[in-house]
Amino acid sequence: MVIRVATVAFEGIEARAVDVQVQIIPGSVVFNVVGLPDKAVGESRERVRGALIASGLALPAKRITVNLAPADLPKEGSHYDLPIALGVMAAIGAIPADALAGYCVLGELALDGGITAVNGVLPAAIAAGARGLGLVCPAATGPEAAWAGGDLDVLAPRSLIQLVNHFKGSQVMARPEPSVASPAGPLPDLADIKGQEGAKRALEVAAAGGHNLLMNGPPGSGKSMLAARLPSILPPLGPRELLDISMIQSVAGELKEGALSDRRPFRQPHHSASMAALVGGGLGARPGEVSLAHGGVLFLDELPEFTPQVLDSLRQPMETGEVMIARANHRVTYPARFQLVAAMNPCRCGQGLEPGYTCRRGPNERCMAQYQGRISGPLIDRIDLRIEVPAVTAADLILPSPAEGSREAASRVVSARTLQTARYAGRGLPAATTNATCPANLITEVASPDADGAALIRQAAETMRLSARGFHRILRVARTLADLDGEAQVRRLHLAEALSYRGRSDNAAAAA
Repeated sequence: MVIRVATVAFEGIEARAVDVQVQIIPGSVVFNVVGLPDKAVGESRERVRGALIASGLALPAKRITVNLAPADLPKEGSHYDLPIALGVMAAIGAIPADALAGYCVLGELALDGGITAVNGVLPAAIAAGARGLGLVCPAATGPEAAWAGGDLDVLAPRSLIQLVNHFKGSQVMARPEPSVASPAGPLPDLADIKGQEGAKRALEVAAAGGHNLLMNGPPGSGKSMLAARLPSILPPLGPRELLDISMIQSVAGELKEGALSDRRPFRQPHHSASMAALVGGGLGARPGEVSLAHGGVLFLDELPEFTPQVLDSLRQPMETGEVMIARANHRVTYPARFQLVAAMNPCRCGQGLEPGYTCRRGPNERCMAQYQGRISGPLIDRIDLRIEVPAVTAADLILPSPAEGSREAASRVVSARTLQTARYAGRGLPAATTNATCPANLITEVASPDADGAALIRQAAETMRLSARGFHRILRVARTLADLDGEAQVRRLHLAEALSYRGRSDNAAAAA
């Protein structure tokens, strides 16, 4: 007799159905696990053996074969422990054979019979609900599974004995309740920054339209402080965004105690990060920083210090909003719709723009061009807003705190995002669509300028030698500026301000 237990294998954030088949027959005493298991799955034999002994059971002196079907799909992770153990227990009559028929099972076993947390419970719960099954998962991840739906039958035991007692009817487990992670503290506020009014304006524009932002300025000018305060003015997460972000965090093991966070991600990798760390890959094709920043902010400080090949790997995710990791035995796609915020010094010494400063490496322009030349032109072309952040003077620092902070800026951002949501929903696009992410053929329609604006953008396109992408990105920024003003028509002043955000990067790239 073959016992079947349903579980899942993960491909990105997608949970694919896996059938755990357990057969115990007379023969040589051996415990085999087949079906392309990795090292962690192969070691489950010893964990299952130890957990069953701790629970008062012993493996029979027979031939035990566990097949993980489909056999051509690689199986990775420790979450196969619990379905294998339950299949063995059902095969030896320790639990009713039909008790597992309506459940998808995943969990790692400890040698004392406890069930420990695993990654990917939220996507597994959603997949189980789509298949009409309940879910058996560790108690530590029960609150995470409860978010999949109120009608999903979720069992979250702490040990094998507790689960067996539930199946036998001697103990009833309550359904876990969904939980939200308590905030670690208030977000940094824009009111903390004195001066830098132009940079604050650019930050508000970036938040209102979901635009990428590059800040160029000397050390200590407040670039990192500005970037850290962007999440405080971003609009709250929508239900679909919260689900997508939480599924990525679940697969990556970023959800603590099964509690979802209602804050947008803010990821800040060090400039020594590898390409696999940034875009994903490595063992098991794990999600990278671009995916963990999905729906939030990816902040790259000291941008030219990143390896050029690593930076260029961002070009495709910035354009498509997803990243596909292709390996010899993996082909995984993760969402990666992030907002890039980058900061850099004008040159390696950081003082290239300071009046009267002379660089020891040669003319200031050449030093700046060589340093900024580490960033490729195609990557710069994908950044909508490029601003210079001047050094803060002592006169700015002794001024009183600004009258406006993140609350006022966030209110204007929400109003602009509401206009965008209504505009693009009427055209059948997802609710999270912004001016920065709407299709190029649509932005020319919704951001069509008036006669004076059309003449300005035509002249600027010839003078600045704008690429087609650069032309569309100026229209996107101008559309956001019009939304902040509450105007339906993009006018000349909106286009003029959008053109001012192109910065000196075009000249620096040309010099390089």
